[in-house]
Amino acid sequence: MPPPSAKKQTATKLPAPALRRPRGAPRRLLLAAARDLFARQDYRSTTTREIAQAAGVTEHLLFRNFGSKAGLFREALVLPFTGFVDEFRRTWETVVPDETDEEELARRFVGQLYDVFVEHQGLLVTLMASGAVSEEEMADAGIADIRRALTVLSRIGAEGMHIRGMRSSEPDLPAHSTVAMIAGMAALRSTYFGAAQPPREAIVEELVQALLHGFLHRHD
Repeated sequence: MPPPSAKKQTATKLPAPALRRPRGAPRRLLLAAARDLFARQDYRSTTTREIAQAAGVTEHLLFRNFGSKAGLFREALVLPFTGFVDEFRRTWETVVPDETDEEELARRFVGQLYDVFVEHQGLLVTLMASGAVSEEEMADAGIADIRRALTVLSRIGAEGMHIRGMRSSEPDLPAHSTVAMIAGMAALRSTYFGAAQPPREAIVEELVQALLHGFLHRHD
């Protein structure tokens, strides 16, 4: 029989306090889980319950932080792309053609966009399957923002061609082709190379040379 002091200690022992996650941790966990799931399955088949379970939080926290699956998708995958385009647009507006190293500018553009696509492959998966997504869903998820960002890149490409005295009957195509080339390499690099992928720098350099010699040196 335990002594009275032991009984008293047992009776008054309090349960251990529940561990609380640091402030902002559920949001970060949900963003990471969403990027992972959207990269492995399309937008429509990914549920908020799956994302919450993968993040280890309640579905209520997902809705409290992002409002909807579309809101989470927009923040996790669309904003990194549109943010990159906005930043490059600001850089382009400061460019003085005669004082700019075209190759270095191209390398910065290609490298940063390649990194965005590699880190956020769920965006590519959804864009490739966008034919199965309704216009309303596309608007909610921010796909319309992607289109607007591509329009900005098209305008920059057209201005670049004008500076060099080049013309095109389809002024949007050079910019769209460039983005498609970079996106394709980011999406298919595992298919191309398997586990023995070239270094990131080698891939970026090859894309830069394709851009420079396929665009700047094209015939009128």
